[in-house]
Amino acid sequence: MARQPLPKYMGGQAVMEGVMMRGERAWAVAVRTLDGDIEVEVHDAPRWAERWSKIPLVRGVVTLAESLTLGFKALTWSANKQVPEEEQLSSKAIGWTMAVALTVFTAIFILLPAFGARGLNRVLPLDGFWLHAAEGALRIGLFMGYILLIGRMADIKRVFQYHGAEHKAIAAYENGVEVTPESAQRFTTEHVRCGTNFLLTVMVITIVVYAFFGRPALPLLIASRVLLIPLIAGISYEIIRFAARHMDKAWMRVLMRPGLALQKLTTRQPSLDQLEVAITSLKAVMTAEQLSEVEARRPQPALAALPAFRGAL
Repeated sequence: MARQPLPKYMGGQAVMEGVMMRGERAWAVAVRTLDGDIEVEVHDAPRWAERWSKIPLVRGVVTLAESLTLGFKALTWSANKQVPEEEQLSSKAIGWTMAVALTVFTAIFILLPAFGARGLNRVLPLDGFWLHAAEGALRIGLFMGYILLIGRMADIKRVFQYHGAEHKAIAAYENGVEVTPESAQRFTTEHVRCGTNFLLTVMVITIVVYAFFGRPALPLLIASRVLLIPLIAGISYEIIRFAARHMDKAWMRVLMRPGLALQKLTTRQPSLDQLEVAITSLKAVMTAEQLSEVEARRPQPALAALPAFRGAL
């Protein structure tokens, strides 16, 4: 019997009361509106990252930039669907909000740990790698504390539920089963290609990369922490890309376990209604061939609760 090809890679992102999905040729965002209906908007997928797809490191930075652009557009659209028309924000206003948020993120999670490690070094002398390890530990601690804090907010809990719905919908698709809310609900909310896993990888890689630059003076310290972000993002992308291709290996599953475990903080179990929204967005980005294959799938016996490790970035 001929081996069936693996499904094409799908990616996504939780938004306000909905999910954005990115497919081979299109991206879409579906939300549950104030009146309870599902509204979908579909666009052609940008292709400018493809020209860099053969260049390691660079492709990661370009792909990340493309993903952030789509995520910004999806968040803007979804947020405006949750308020009356007269209260909707312009793209410019949301753009400024995102710019401020990125600046604050850089200050708290990139620069503050560097200053904290320097201060700690005055009390507890640390040399070489251990100084950068302390900085990395502070960075990871701040990140986990931030996730735990915002996870207590009702609106963020809803976003985390849609994050879980996104993972489960993709899991059902990539594992070749029926793509229905009931079938998708059987899977866990873990996924190796999740942005949470990527962020944790970034924070670990900072320890190694920054160690090469020793203990520079304050101006160079700030410059190195900011200017090296693209390099660190590119390396982290390659690691996640490699991991997604080799999750059949026991040693790789062990290496990825911390990132998958961290997703318990950024995902929640979704309702069937939320899964319906995620699946609507997922099907909206499928090609005619993909949709035909999915619609032809038949019900299967109960599935083990496993994340989808098929596909590659």
